[in-house]
Amino acid sequence: MNILGSKSKKWIKILLITVVVLLVIYYFAFAYPFRGVPFNAQRHGNPPLTPAWALECWLWEDDANTAERADTLLGGYAKYDIPVRTILLDSPWSLRYNDFEIDTLLYPKPAQWFGKLQDNGYRVVLWMTTMVNSQSKDTRIRESESFFNEAKDKGYLAGKGDQIKWWKGKGGFIDYTNPDAVKWWQKRQQKLFDYGIDGWKLDGTGTLFYTLLGPIPFAYKTTQSGLMTTRTYMDYYYRDEYNHGLSQNPEFLTLARAIDRWYHPEGFAPIDAAPVTWVGDQKHSWESTGKITEEDKKNSDIAMDGIDGIELAIQNIMESAKLGYNVIGSDVAGFSGNTIPPRLYIRWAQFSTFCGLFLNGGHGERALWKRSQQELETIRKFSWLHTELVPYMYSYVVTGHQGGRVLQSPIEGKYHYLFGDDFVVAPIYRDDLKNKVTLPKGKWLYFFKDQEVVEGPKTFEREFPLEEYPVYIREGAIVPMNIERGYTGFGSETSKGSLTWLIYPGIDNQFTVYHPDKSGSSTVSMINHPNSVEIILKDARKPSILNIHIDKLPAKVTFNNVELSDSVDYQFDTKKSRLVVKLPEPKDGILKIE
Repeated sequence: MNILGSKSKKWIKILLITVVVLLVIYYFAFAYPFRGVPFNAQRHGNPPLTPAWALECWLWEDDANTAERADTLLGGYAKYDIPVRTILLDSPWSLRYNDFEIDTLLYPKPAQWFGKLQDNGYRVVLWMTTMVNSQSKDTRIRESESFFNEAKDKGYLAGKGDQIKWWKGKGGFIDYTNPDAVKWWQKRQQKLFDYGIDGWKLDGTGTLFYTLLGPIPFAYKTTQSGLMTTRTYMDYYYRDEYNHGLSQNPEFLTLARAIDRWYHPEGFAPIDAAPVTWVGDQKHSWESTGKITEEDKKNSDIAMDGIDGIELAIQNIMESAKLGYNVIGSDVAGFSGNTIPPRLYIRWAQFSTFCGLFLNGGHGERALWKRSQQELETIRKFSWLHTELVPYMYSYVVTGHQGGRVLQSPIEGKYHYLFGDDFVVAPIYRDDLKNKVTLPKGKWLYFFKDQEVVEGPKTFEREFPLEEYPVYIREGAIVPMNIERGYTGFGSETSKGSLTWLIYPGIDNQFTVYHPDKSGSSTVSMINHPNSVEIILKDARKPSILNIHIDKLPAKVTFNNVELSDSVDYQFDTKKSRLVVKLPEPKDGILKIE
């Protein structure tokens, strides 16, 4: 006897199909990391207040990984006057991965060494991941079953201590939902915080947090709080390490991955726990062959199997910026390979100048004085330009944190983007001096020869010599800069201690700078009249240098109705079409140029 009628069977079938479809949607939209853009938007908050020191230049190498090599690089960069604020120690620096014990054969007397770095004004960031290893590649202690078993036996690992093979060995995942596990983990880290470290580079093992059923990866593991998805574990990882670091050091940061693989379109780290991000790992190359080469196979330390070069880095940075990450960069010249092509090194450094993160490092020769003179001089110039732009960049750190404008915004044109509101950058991604540029509506000045004005919208092609880069600045731009050297031509050593304002009259505008030393904010406004320009300073915190782009020597310059003296209070450079006015005291008022 058929108890269920045909209609009932039909509805049961529909119900079962619906349940299966909903489970599949849930799994791939919420759990598995290569879906979820519309559904996981809630995981992202506003970008953090990245400390200003992180906007200066970073340096690292991944061939020697020793204190001696780091000291040699830092000494050479200081000798040749190339700015460095942060030294990054990548793996291996510990006895075993993530045991947080310094290998004193690689880094002797760590307390004294870290202290000396701090005394010399450097910041130190160390690499780490989520893994507790039983076997470690390239570290002094390779076999560490006792270390792993201690964590497993105490229930500190997710998935009941099951292990995976990853690019640095074999191990299990620390369980961030277990308070005792977190206490054990942070206790191991404490000595490093006591040394005064300034950040972690959080590499991407969170994406490996899944359970294999045969060959099929299921994006869940058990934790003390229950089943956890890959995506949720990644959020725990980035948020817990960042927040704990902040509790130890108010200017602590984490360097996390943003978007650097197609199957993570929602990003690795949640934006609110991503003060600084990088995309990797690219080769020292311009264009991809589209396949793994024999040299690639030797680079087994590449975690994400990257086979592309600068173009992939640019693409990923643009996607990261579009999602809302604020301070983004890539390994200058690429991470992997033995030989860095000179022109590639120059172009990648120039591109990184106009990113929030200038991360000069990876494999290959990073001692610029051992490379060509052109590389040394050009990369030094652009390293200083990036450093000079810190007040401008930091102001977008603040506005992004407040829910407003972030530093980079993709626009029309191949890989083109706005850097802040005032610059258009058209990155060079091929080994070719020619590059096509698309400019939006308005008047734009070529930043490196700003007598050259282009009326937009316009698309054109031109050559950019290796000493220059495709960057255009908007008419009406007001750009705060901290200038301490003369390499870029916007000031000199005498500019140190003052805030320099690059000003391009033509359109009324204003800019509020949020001072990197957290002393408050200052605003410069510009009003253009038919025969004069007024520049209004409000809440000045430092002496000001106003570097103003005008065509000819003005007839009269006044500040608060007091006439200033030519060659004493201001100078006009006919060749550069620049009027430079120095106000030696922090003073509000109106500068009028007639």
